[in-house]
Amino acid sequence: MAAAVVTALAGGGVGVLFASPGDVTRAEASDPADVRTVTVTRTDLSTAVTKSGTLNYGRSWTLKGPADGRVTLLPAAGALIGRGQQLYRVNDRPAMVFYGATPLFRRLDAAGIVGRDVRVLADNLQALGYDIGPQPAVGTLITLPPGAPTTAGTPSPAAPTGAADPKGGHDGSGQKDPAPPAASQDPTPVRKGDAVLTPSLIAALKRWQQSAGMAPTGVLDAGDVIVTTGPVRVGDVKAQPGDDAAGELLSLTGTEKVVTVPVTAQDSASFQKGQAVTVSLPDGATATGRISAVSTVIQSADSAEGVDAAPKRTVTVQVDDARKLDRIDAAPVQVQFTGQTKQGVLAVPVGALVALSEGGYAVQEPDGRLIKVTTGMFAKGLVEVSGSGLSAGLRVVTTS
Repeated sequence: MAAAVVTALAGGGVGVLFASPGDVTRAEASDPADVRTVTVTRTDLSTAVTKSGTLNYGRSWTLKGPADGRVTLLPAAGALIGRGQQLYRVNDRPAMVFYGATPLFRRLDAAGIVGRDVRVLADNLQALGYDIGPQPAVGTLITLPPGAPTTAGTPSPAAPTGAADPKGGHDGSGQKDPAPPAASQDPTPVRKGDAVLTPSLIAALKRWQQSAGMAPTGVLDAGDVIVTTGPVRVGDVKAQPGDDAAGELLSLTGTEKVVTVPVTAQDSASFQKGQAVTVSLPDGATATGRISAVSTVIQSADSAEGVDAAPKRTVTVQVDDARKLDRIDAAPVQVQFTGQTKQGVLAVPVGALVALSEGGYAVQEPDGRLIKVTTGMFAKGLVEVSGSGLSAGLRVVTTS
């Protein structure tokens, strides 16, 4: 055998030995005093990766009040607000929480108004137990009364109360000109996702207003309802009673705690929705969980990380048992992402591999004998090995 040389194992970043071609059963042993050996062990290997993350209530957003008015009541930080509950009051008028995807953007005050905002009203009143009556089917044409707001929020044409001629508004007979008939509006079709403000829905709205401590007018202004995707938690309270309501009032988050982990865009393909994780908490406890989302938005690296820092994606983790997080609202955590696992395999340090010039690898016993091996999983500096003559407890040469 020619003298062995050290090179870098591709992808492993560690040194291995190269043996000359030919008989691989024996290589010249080094001076025993210079040889470092390790034991072939039977162990479990896992490609788990640990990364730093943050435990909190997820993304927060800031809520502003209506354009005019005075704040008269605000919730306490940490309060949980659900469907049909009061969030704050302006001019002592409550702003209630409804669930949905479309915020109220106009005044709902006339039977026949059609739109997705009406659907939000109908769905929430029904969810709160109110009988809203039947709704027109998709495709039904609804004619709005004159002056009623359209789907876009613009009033329909209304008839003028009187028409005057250029000479003073009379037709010469001493009588004012008669008012022309009211202008009609083209019928509005009910589309998928729409609802119609029917008389029965208005009656349900009045009953809900009465129970919610509002004047039972059957009219809903845009500022009367805050539409969220679900229950919310009050974060920071940014105003106080007496402040102008047009400013920032408070910040909101979801009610469930999550763990967010920034990962490089290049590595994000290794993290999949549903993948199991283990979260290590600051108090020493651990909690299992799974990846609930991997963001599709790639963000630039934080300036504190330097100009060469890689762009990041956010991996969101949902903890299985939320009770383990009861005593912690926000904290830095460590997240171990479980990868492939093999149990009870023979393994050696990567530095014990001898790369054979004809291809493949071997391990070398202290007396110089080479045992050809088949490699498997690489994990945390160890490599799975198998082959004839290998057994747990066998000592083999490794790099220093």
